[in-house]
Amino acid sequence: MEPHIYGVTEVNQLVKGLLDSAPALQGVAVRGELSNYKIYPSGHHYFTLKDPEGALRCVMFKGQALQLGFRPEDGMQVCISGYAALYARDGSFQVYAQTMAREGAGALYARFLALKEQLEREGYFDAAHKKPIPFLPRCVGVVTSGTGAAIQDVLQIIGRRFPNMPICLCPVRVQGEGAAGEIAAGIRAMNRAGMADVLIVGRGGGSIEDLWAFNEPAVAMAIWESELPVISAVGHETDFTIADFVADLRAPTPSAAAELAVPSYVDCEETLAVLGGRLRRSLDAGLRSRRDRLHLLQNSAGFHMAA
Repeated sequence: MEPHIYGVTEVNQLVKGLLDSAPALQGVAVRGELSNYKIYPSGHHYFTLKDPEGALRCVMFKGQALQLGFRPEDGMQVCISGYAALYARDGSFQVYAQTMAREGAGALYARFLALKEQLEREGYFDAAHKKPIPFLPRCVGVVTSGTGAAIQDVLQIIGRRFPNMPICLCPVRVQGEGAAGEIAAGIRAMNRAGMADVLIVGRGGGSIEDLWAFNEPAVAMAIWESELPVISAVGHETDFTIADFVADLRAPTPSAAAELAVPSYVDCEETLAVLGGRLRRSLDAGLRSRRDRLHLLQNSAGFHMAA
């Protein structure tokens, strides 16, 4: 007798049935650290719950999410309660959270707060140390991944706002072991090269783990020591890193950093045209005034008597 060959849907339904019939999974409480927290337009919340040994995919539907008394963020330590099941359509195992309670900052978030407090005491965030961003740089330097979405956004925005603006990229890793050292070295290399007048330092969005290189002291020190003004552009609008606080200017996204780094070429042309018109009118008025005074002198009685 040949063994039964299951279809994908059959296997998923079989596993789902086994999980649905396990009493221990129908009222489960799980403690862990929030990561990759996302709120979709539907109002549903999707996130990962982590501990040092593993990760668990979770979802909280809009109805339950509306009952939250706080704003969940990556790095928070929480305890959720709900039920575990298989989403049969794509075979994903996840916990459907019905409640969530905050239990204090997670390990990474606690490290972030401790370093932020230390650097603030040491003056790394002082407004007096921050350098102005030049209105019209000769060249824009960018320290980010050479293959990520961030550099594509920067190139597109600057190319649209100020065509032919020179851009100098220093490609670095922006995530994982050794990334912080590469970012710090890239900032220092751009300072030594002296090609750019302003630096954009950053990357696209991600979890607190993905962005962690920008929370490392090495990056903070390199930004602090930079003689070139630095615009930080890390993650999305709601993401904050140590680099944001040390930088001369914080942009909510890499695209926004590109907007802040260069003026609009069209606006510059229009401003020059207006100023040029004012200058011509001022010169014309000055010449007319002096011509009128000359005519008065030439036609005066005193001028003819002297002659």
